[in-house]
Formats: sequence, structure tokens, C-alpha cells
Amino acid sequence: MSSQPGRRLDSRTTDEGDDVAGVVELDRHAAVEAQGLVKHYPGVEAVRGVDLRVQAGEVFGFLGPNGAGKSTTVRMLTTLLSITEGSARVAGHDVARDPDAVRRAIGVALQEAGLDPRQTGRELLELQARLFGMSAQTAAGRARELLALVELEDAADRRIKGYSGGMKRRLDLASALVHEPEVLFLDEPTTGLDPASRLTVWDEVRRVNDRGTTVFLTTQYLEEADQLCDRLAIIAGGRIVREGTPARLKAELRERRGLAAEPTLDDVFLDATGRTRDRVAGDVQEVSA
Repeated sequence: MSSQPGRRLDSRTTDEGDDVAGVVELDRHAAVEAQGLVKHYPGVEAVRGVDLRVQAGEVFGFLGPNGAGKSTTVRMLTTLLSITEGSARVAGHDVARDPDAVRRAIGVALQEAGLDPRQTGRELLELQARLFGMSAQTAAGRARELLALVELEDAADRRIKGYSGGMKRRLDLASALVHEPEVLFLDEPTTGLDPASRLTVWDEVRRVNDRGTTVFLTTQYLEEADQLCDRLAIIAGGRIVREGTPARLKAELRERRGLAAEPTLDDVFLDATGRTRDRVAGDVQEVSA
């Protein structure tokens, strides 16, 4: 591990994916891959030929302003939307031909946590485990393990309606991990959280990834992507416009524009998409239209 939390120094983060995405061949060994992914709605071309490859074990960031095609792409990869054209595989399974296998291999934590406020954290996790076919004893053990992982042991038997926002996000993360997915899709997991809760969720994401789970992270917080992601892609207008490690993308921008100071990921995003930003002192930077 490098001195920056969450960043690995290996062949993934130094040699692969440093250029703007081109056509890729589907690789059965990649955790997530897409070739020529397209989604059409009546009168709207939401995604216009996305090529992606996420290696097993990565934390991969997917950035883009509202309306860029980010959520549509993720919904196709997680079988929640049909694919108009192109192909995709997740955890080695074809998304269009074998969606059930994809669903068994992934965990998904959406921006709005779907938690029953009447349950306790322990009850929720045990129920999820039973729904995945675990015995009562195994489910109880899995719930204990996950509560420890997300540091909710002290609140395990409290009703969820009494949880803070950060606690709910961590419980939702644990719920997505019940069946030990190969790939975890996180949709803006820290939106709406205070800075302390956001940092706690970052720690949980790192911990999950350290256990071997590939993480596909969508976020509008640029500092979050910079801190957590081994590689990232920026989508705009339904196409990938930048892809690479945060360090490589910043170095490329500095070299190309002859900048005296080290650019930030904010600068990379603005260069790629032409969007604006408003910064509030002490806040994590959020992209805006």
C-alpha cells in the first residue's frame, strides 16, 4: 500500500487503462467489462458506445455529471436495464444471456438505502442471509461477521429507525455483502453524509476491498474518487472521455496544458467535461451541471 489511503501500487495502477478508452475485447477474467454498450430511449441516446474493463480486486470509480449516462450504464451492468446494443460481462457472466448468474455474483448498494426501520440491524442481515439460502445458524454467524466489519456491533440490536444516516449507509453496505459477492456496485454511497460519516464509509469500502471484493463506485465527489479509486473513468454525453489512474490523469493534464502547479482531479473533470463547480470551505468537492 502507498502512503495515500486506498491506493495500490501494482501493475493495475501503473500500466493499465491510462489512455482514453478504446475498443476492448471481452475478457472472461475481468470483473466488469463492456464493449460498445448502448442504451436508447425514444428520442434519446443515453449511452453511446461505452467500453470498460475493470480488473478483479480494483476499486474502480465512475464519474460523470447528471445526465451523462453514468446511472444508465450501471443499471445495465447490474441487470436493472436491458442493453440496446453491445455486450457486457460481470464476474464472468454475460449480462444479457445470464442475468440470474450476474445477480448472484454482485452486491448492489443504491443511493437510497432500502432498510426496514422496524427491524434491528441484526434482524435485517439475518433475513438477507436466509433469503440467500443460508441456515439459521449460518445466517446468524454471517450477520455477526458483517456487523463487525462495518463496526455496528454496539448497535446490532437497536431498531434501524434510530440509526444515523452514516449508520444506515454502513448497514446497507453490509446487506449488499451478505452473500459474499465478487463485485460490489456502490451508487454514490456517501451522498448526504456529514464529513465524519463520509470518512467512516470510505474506511469500510477500503476494508471490503482489502478482503478481495472488486468495487465499482459511482460518485459525484471528486475527492472521494481521488482517495479511494485505483482507476476511474469519466463519462460525458454517453461516452467515456477519460480513463486511467487519478495520478496519471492529473500528470497528463499538467503535461498537456503546461501547468506550473499540480492539477487536482477537479481540474481533470472540468477539462474532460467542461462543467463548473462551487466549492464551500471544508466540503468534499461535488461536481455540478
